[in-house]
Amino acid sequence: MTERVGPGGAGPPEHLTAPEAGMWQAFRNGTVYDLSSGDTVVDDPHGGHPWGPERTVRARVVCWLLLDGPPALAGRVSSLKLAGVQISGALDLAGGIVVPYVEMRACRFERDVLLPEARFTTVRMVDCSIPRLEAARLHTEGDLHLPRCRFPGGIRLTDARIGTDLMLNQAVVHRDRSGRSLAADGMNVGQDLQAEMLESYGELSLRGATIGVSLSLRGARLVNPYTRLALNAPQLTVERSLYLTPAGVGAQARSGMTPARGTRIRRFECEGGVRLDDGRFGDAVDFEGARFTFTDEQELSLRRVQTPELRFLGERPARGRVVLSGARVVNLMDRADSWPGPGRLHMGGFAYENLVPRGPFPLALRLRWVDAASAEYNPEPYERLAAVLREGGEDEDAREVLLAKQRRRRESLPVAAKLWGYAQDWTVAYGYRPGRAAVWMAVLWAAGSLAFARGDHPPLKSGEHPAWNPALFALDLLLPVIDLGQVGFWQLRGGWQWLSAAFILLGWILATTVAAGATRTLRRT
Repeated sequence: MTERVGPGGAGPPEHLTAPEAGMWQAFRNGTVYDLSSGDTVVDDPHGGHPWGPERTVRARVVCWLLLDGPPALAGRVSSLKLAGVQISGALDLAGGIVVPYVEMRACRFERDVLLPEARFTTVRMVDCSIPRLEAARLHTEGDLHLPRCRFPGGIRLTDARIGTDLMLNQAVVHRDRSGRSLAADGMNVGQDLQAEMLESYGELSLRGATIGVSLSLRGARLVNPYTRLALNAPQLTVERSLYLTPAGVGAQARSGMTPARGTRIRRFECEGGVRLDDGRFGDAVDFEGARFTFTDEQELSLRRVQTPELRFLGERPARGRVVLSGARVVNLMDRADSWPGPGRLHMGGFAYENLVPRGPFPLALRLRWVDAASAEYNPEPYERLAAVLREGGEDEDAREVLLAKQRRRRESLPVAAKLWGYAQDWTVAYGYRPGRAAVWMAVLWAAGSLAFARGDHPPLKSGEHPAWNPALFALDLLLPVIDLGQVGFWQLRGGWQWLSAAFILLGWILATTVAAGATRTLRRT
């Protein structure tokens, strides 16, 4: 646009409408240009009340001011600050370099806002109605604020570079033609990405994005009944924490903070799958109070995630799966009622160093948690749990976990091996309760001593036998290899032969199971 000012060079260019001339003057002053009527119903940018030409400016005039506008008045800094203004036409700043500060509040855009490859200092659009924001490869030195805005056609921030904060608090974003609400693959945010109480109707895509501090989706609602994923963020890097937690509601609630006790809250809710595979999180991934609604085919996927702390404290999903395969965390903070049931939890290769249960989580429930992790026998979850318990000084619980592992393994064995497993379990509990062997030996020895004391057993050769001692005879039968000088000198007939054979067999079984258990114990240490 060619600038033609009035006499003395002090007036606005010709052919500007009255609202545009007022905007021109406010731009030079660096002041807010407010065309609001004062009626909250009429001024609602998302409502159906029409705004007339008295509060409408052309998008091309806005572009001219931002790209090649007039100089500021003496002692002022030029900036575009609009409130209650309707912008007609497409605001197209693609590839432009915008130096002035930009702030628009409660404005209504008739057509899309196009900012691909544009460069800004700071952009704030608050409570605006924008059909679609197209801003691939956008670069800002400061903030990009879009709180309470509504985007019927979605947002595209692919490969954008936001110098400080990106704010989407209470924004409402609908799907575009590709099914995405927010397409921000490869985006880089210098500090925080705040999307608290965001409403997303479509796939929120953050593939390969990098967040310099924290990513907050506190109180957000992600809904995507159209495709498999509501949050698609593999290879996401967050230098500090990811929050999928409640947000405070009301005047006392503070953004970016955990709600204080007594504050009314809104939970994080997600209707659709979540994919955070290969993510890197510097402090924590927090699911406290999160509510997931999945179909049978959808899942919360945390494959190969790495974080110092995983706070798995949400509600148990009624359907779908939770996948932690290959994930690595230091502290696992969880609740017993947060985990899904058998067949819907996968933990192959899941490594954690400390268990920090929130509320009661007895060993019996922890074992059911491990059992639920695999439909078929897999020793790894049991061994990981036992190692963590042992490191925490809970040796007895660690032995119980390893015993449960052997019992689960027994279910997958053929019949003969299964019978041998039952023998090891009944006698010495696979070596994890070695005291049982002594009890069994004492019981059999006492029973054998009483039994053999009742019978009359003549010697095989007269004068070539020791003195008859039923207790030593029973012990000699039970102890394989060791010879106490009683067996082989007496005549046993009928049932006594079967009884002695049974004692010999039981002795070998006890000795073999004790040896197997000792070998297993030595192998663990």
